[in-house]
Amino acid sequence: MRLTRPMLALTGAVAALALTGCGSGGDGGDEVPPTATGSLEHLAAEVECEPNMQTDADTIRQALCKKGGEKYVLATFATDRGQREWLNTAKDYGGYYLVGRKWVAVGHEDVVSDLRTRLGGTVEQGTDHSGMNHGGGSDDGGSGDGGGHAGHHG
Repeated sequence: MRLTRPMLALTGAVAALALTGCGSGGDGGDEVPPTATGSLEHLAAEVECEPNMQTDADTIRQALCKKGGEKYVLATFATDRGQREWLNTAKDYGGYYLVGRKWVAVGHEDVVSDLRTRLGGTVEQGTDHSGMNHGGGSDDGGSGDGGGHAGHHG
Protein backbone atom coordinates (compact mmCIF):
# COMPACT_ATOMS: atom_id res chain seq x y z
CA MET A 1 0.00 0.00 0.00
CA ARG A 2 1.35 3.40 -1.00
CA LEU A 3 0.97 6.27 1.49
CA THR A 4 -0.26 9.53 0.03
CA ARG A 5 -0.24 12.98 1.65
CA PRO A 6 -3.96 12.83 2.59
CA MET A 7 -3.45 9.41 4.19
CA LEU A 8 -0.42 10.70 6.11
CA ALA A 9 -2.39 13.74 7.30
CA LEU A 10 -5.25 11.53 8.45
CA THR A 11 -2.85 9.15 10.21
CA GLY A 12 -1.15 12.09 11.92
CA ALA A 13 -4.47 13.50 13.09
CA VAL A 14 -5.56 10.13 14.50
CA ALA A 15 -2.22 9.75 16.29
CA ALA A 16 -2.49 13.26 17.75
CA LEU A 17 -5.98 12.53 19.06
CA ALA A 18 -4.82 9.25 20.60
CA LEU A 19 -1.86 10.92 22.28
CA THR A 20 -3.96 13.70 23.78
CA GLY A 21 -6.49 11.24 25.16
CA CYS A 22 -9.35 12.84 23.24
CA GLY A 23 -12.60 11.12 24.08
CA SER A 24 -11.28 9.24 27.11
CA GLY A 25 -12.64 11.08 30.11
CA GLY A 26 -12.72 8.00 32.32
CA ASP A 27 -16.13 8.60 33.90
CA GLY A 28 -17.97 9.05 30.59
CA GLY A 29 -19.87 12.06 31.96
CA ASP A 30 -18.70 14.59 29.38
CA GLU A 31 -18.51 12.42 26.28
CA VAL A 32 -19.36 14.21 23.07
CA PRO A 33 -20.81 12.19 20.21
CA PRO A 34 -19.68 12.62 16.61
CA THR A 35 -21.07 15.84 15.17
CA ALA A 36 -24.56 15.33 13.78
CA THR A 37 -25.43 16.16 10.18
CA GLY A 38 -28.66 16.50 8.29
CA SER A 39 -31.65 18.72 7.71
CA LEU A 40 -33.13 21.04 10.28
CA GLU A 41 -35.91 18.51 10.85
CA HIS A 42 -33.41 15.70 11.35
CA LEU A 43 -31.38 17.70 13.87
CA ALA A 44 -34.56 18.77 15.67
CA ALA A 45 -35.64 15.12 15.92
CA GLU A 46 -32.25 14.23 17.43
CA VAL A 47 -32.91 16.66 20.29
CA GLU A 48 -36.65 15.92 20.53
CA CYS A 49 -37.74 19.36 19.34
CA GLU A 50 -40.80 20.24 17.29
CA PRO A 51 -39.28 23.12 15.32
CA ASN A 52 -41.30 26.34 15.10
CA MET A 53 -40.04 27.49 11.69
CA GLN A 54 -39.05 31.17 11.59
CA THR A 55 -37.07 31.38 8.34
CA ASP A 56 -37.29 29.00 5.40
CA ALA A 57 -35.07 30.39 2.64
CA ASP A 58 -32.64 28.89 0.15
CA THR A 59 -29.58 29.97 2.15
CA ILE A 60 -30.81 29.52 5.75
CA ARG A 61 -33.53 27.65 7.60
CA GLN A 62 -34.12 28.73 11.17
CA ALA A 63 -36.52 27.51 13.85
CA LEU A 64 -37.26 28.06 17.52
CA CYS A 65 -37.15 25.08 19.84
CA LYS A 66 -38.02 24.70 23.52
CA LYS A 67 -36.23 22.76 26.24
CA GLY A 68 -38.20 22.99 29.45
CA GLY A 69 -38.75 26.70 30.03
CA GLU A 70 -35.85 27.74 27.80
CA LYS A 71 -35.94 28.52 24.10
CA TYR A 72 -33.11 28.12 21.63
CA VAL A 73 -32.59 28.66 17.92
CA LEU A 74 -31.66 25.88 15.53
CA ALA A 75 -30.42 26.98 12.10
CA THR A 76 -29.12 25.17 9.03
CA PHE A 77 -27.21 26.71 6.14
CA ALA A 78 -26.81 25.92 2.45
CA THR A 79 -23.05 26.60 2.53
CA ASP A 80 -20.16 26.61 4.99
CA ARG A 81 -19.37 30.19 4.01
CA GLY A 82 -22.94 31.32 4.67
CA GLN A 83 -22.79 29.68 8.09
CA ARG A 84 -19.49 31.38 8.99
CA GLU A 85 -20.73 34.80 7.82
CA TRP A 86 -23.91 34.38 9.89
CA LEU A 87 -21.90 33.30 12.94
CA ASN A 88 -19.44 36.18 12.64
CA THR A 89 -22.34 38.65 12.65
CA ALA A 90 -24.44 36.88 15.29
CA LYS A 91 -21.56 36.49 17.75
CA ASP A 92 -21.40 40.29 18.06
CA TYR A 93 -24.63 39.96 20.08
CA GLY A 94 -23.10 37.58 22.64
CA GLY A 95 -24.53 34.21 23.60
CA TYR A 96 -23.45 30.63 23.15
CA TYR A 97 -23.28 28.80 19.82
CA LEU A 98 -23.10 25.08 19.22
CA VAL A 99 -21.57 24.71 15.78
CA GLY A 100 -21.71 21.71 13.47
CA ARG A 101 -21.27 21.27 9.74
CA LYS A 102 -23.75 23.70 8.18
CA TRP A 103 -25.80 24.04 11.37
CA VAL A 104 -25.83 26.11 14.56
CA ALA A 105 -27.81 25.97 17.81
CA VAL A 106 -27.99 29.19 19.82
CA GLY A 107 -29.07 29.48 23.44
CA HIS A 108 -28.03 29.84 27.05
CA GLU A 109 -24.82 28.11 28.07
CA ASP A 110 -26.57 25.25 29.89
CA VAL A 111 -28.90 24.56 26.95
CA VAL A 112 -26.01 24.56 24.46
CA SER A 113 -24.00 22.23 26.74
CA ASP A 114 -26.91 19.80 26.91
CA LEU A 115 -27.47 19.91 23.15
CA ARG A 116 -23.79 19.14 22.63
CA THR A 117 -24.20 15.80 24.42
CA ARG A 118 -26.70 14.80 21.72
CA LEU A 119 -25.53 16.64 18.61
CA GLY A 120 -21.77 16.87 19.12
CA GLY A 121 -20.25 19.99 17.63
CA THR A 122 -18.07 22.77 18.98
CA VAL A 123 -19.14 25.46 21.43
CA GLU A 124 -18.30 29.03 20.48
CA GLN A 125 -19.02 32.05 22.64
CA GLY A 126 -20.18 35.40 21.37
CA THR A 127 -18.67 38.72 22.34
CA ASP A 128 -19.22 39.64 25.99
CA HIS A 129 -20.30 43.26 26.15
CA SER A 130 -21.14 43.26 29.86
CA GLY A 131 -17.87 44.86 30.98
CA MET A 132 -17.48 47.28 28.12
CA ASN A 133 -17.63 51.02 28.48
CA HIS A 134 -20.24 52.01 25.90
CA GLY A 135 -19.64 55.72 26.43
CA GLY A 136 -16.46 55.78 24.34
CA GLY A 137 -14.34 56.53 27.40
CA SER A 138 -10.60 56.89 27.73
CA ASP A 139 -9.89 53.18 27.19
CA ASP A 140 -10.15 53.78 23.43
CA GLY A 141 -7.03 55.92 23.39
CA GLY A 142 -9.04 59.11 23.11
CA SER A 143 -9.49 61.99 25.49
CA GLY A 144 -12.31 60.38 27.44
CA ASP A 145 -14.85 62.91 26.20
CA GLY A 146 -17.26 60.31 24.82
CA GLY A 147 -15.57 59.75 21.50
CA GLY A 148 -17.65 60.00 18.37
CA HIS A 149 -21.00 59.37 19.98
CA ALA A 150 -22.43 62.85 19.66
CA GLY A 151 -26.07 63.01 20.58
CA HIS A 152 -25.74 60.84 23.66
CA HIS A 153 -25.02 63.81 25.87
CA GLY A 154 -27.81 65.40 27.86
